Amino acid sequence: MSVVAIVGRPNVGKSTLFNRIFGQRKAIVEDFPGVTRDRNYADVTRYAKPFTLIDTGGFEPVSDERMLVQMREQSQLAIEEADVIVFVMDARGGLTPSDQEVAGLLRRVKKPVLYVVNKVDGDRQEEEACEFYGLGIESFYPVSAEHGRGIGDLLDGILDELPPAPAEEDESNEVRLAVIGRPNVGKSSLVNKLLGYDRVVANPTAGTTRDSVDTPFIYDGQRYVLIDTAGIRRKGKVSQKLEKYSVIQALKGMDRAHVVMVVIDAEEGITEQDLTIAGYAYDRGRAIVLVVNKWDTLTKDNRTMKKFSDEVRMQFKFLPFAPILFVSALTGQRVAKVMDTVADVAFQFNRKISTSELNRVLKEAEEAHPPAMYQGKRVKLFYMTQTAVRPPTFTVFVNKEKGIHFSYRRYLANKIREPFGFSGCPIRINYRDREH
Repeated sequence: MSVVAIVGRPNVGKSTLFNRIFGQRKAIVEDFPGVTRDRNYADVTRYAKPFTLIDTGGFEPVSDERMLVQMREQSQLAIEEADVIVFVMDARGGLTPSDQEVAGLLRRVKKPVLYVVNKVDGDRQEEEACEFYGLGIESFYPVSAEHGRGIGDLLDGILDELPPAPAEEDESNEVRLAVIGRPNVGKSSLVNKLLGYDRVVANPTAGTTRDSVDTPFIYDGQRYVLIDTAGIRRKGKVSQKLEKYSVIQALKGMDRAHVVMVVIDAEEGITEQDLTIAGYAYDRGRAIVLVVNKWDTLTKDNRTMKKFSDEVRMQFKFLPFAPILFVSALTGQRVAKVMDTVADVAFQFNRKISTSELNRVLKEAEEAHPPAMYQGKRVKLFYMTQTAVRPPTFTVFVNKEKGIHFSYRRYLANKIREPFGFSGCPIRINYRDREH
């Protein structure tokens, strides 16, 4: 999907505009303990051209002293990574020197920039907002993100600037594998080792790969397309200061992938950004393989791998299904296991279970452990069917969806995983009310 980045000073209403465009307050709470995470991005899919919306202000706190520096950094990042830039200013605060400097920077880029004056709650504020023509711009969008005024026109402007939605890629006979991770964890070296030749430049300098590189290859008779998101762009000193933003290119790679390989640096250990990137893959419903690279660099005893595995499981609580591999892209240690694991996970990701088999398991699970009463009435599970693959998605028809407790949902998910071999990929279970 295309990327639309919102930039601007603190407190001009970027987050409010973000929520307004997305259509709801963006705070995802997963059904697994310990994985509530703030979000700085949202996939907006309700329009003819879907796009990923990025709230740049949410990535780092901004102190008063560093306000202008961080504005420059955010704007520079948007210039590098976004397809459309939305520059937000504050009608109540008026035109500021910071706004003028960033506007000057944005005017020099060859990307669409939409200038937005927020907190225009009425006609009087709209008249007063005319001072923003002092930026030397031809037009701007007067809006009230809080009340919705002018948002329709702004959305029309954004959609007009976006490229057409790409045609659906043929998914019938190929598995698309994205390699993601922080800069310099060894993604390109791992890609080269998997492919058996230097398809991409492997260099110990972070960010030497400029763009995502697609490489089709055959493994064990199956066609794969490897999406090397080692191409997270790192142009210049500005980007190098903003490593958290490197997820933007990873998001683009994940949009097209079926299986995501999250590469972790064994030397540095698990970082917050590793969790963030893996969280994005999980939110998108991708199959995930956790690959701990540079395993050869550690001093080890017979407990090292077990201790590291336990740490991975504790940190990545939201990925209890994801296989963990310990490899060295440099020496080739255990790299041969990677594609076998990917193939297994991809098979699970595409697996379709018959309705009769599902309902046999559902009945056995209900008889072994019936759901709790809800408002004094018994909760009934009528039947289950699979409604999608990639990821495997199931719908259970019940008499009271609200009566299905969180713990029972997890119980049923485990009961589905066990007999059908969904040990290495995410599954989704939806519950719908149905009359008797």
